[in-house]
Amino acid sequence: MQYTEKVMDHFMNPHNVGVIENPSGYGKVGNPSCGDIMEIFIKVEDDIITDVKFRTFGCASAIASSSVSTDLVLGKSIEEALKLTNKKVVEELGGLPPVKMHCSVLAEEAIQLAINDYLSKKEKDKEE
Repeated sequence: MQYTEKVMDHFMNPHNVGVIENPSGYGKVGNPSCGDIMEIFIKVEDDIITDVKFRTFGCASAIASSSVSTDLVLGKSIEEALKLTNKKVVEELGGLPPVKMHCSVLAEEAIQLAINDYLSKKEKDKEE
């Protein structure tokens, strides 16, 4: 299985690894068939993602997808971040092997879940 240099770089030197205490939004996804689990934590101020961290248990593609997806949403508005697609993640990585495409989908889903978590908390605050 051939990985691009960019995939290997994000796997060996992942960006934004860690946990945010009391995040504005949190998303966790897993793929039981391959064992990959991704957690995304976001900090949002004025609808801009000011910090993002991830914890991923998985293969090189899963870690690289998490790393690059966090880079792509950092500093973006919620609206812009919601437009992140797995295709964009794969493009940024210079491609993924076909059997590893699901890793980019997991990254997209984890980001979406974290944003949706943030939006639902924001909605609750309005109601109170």
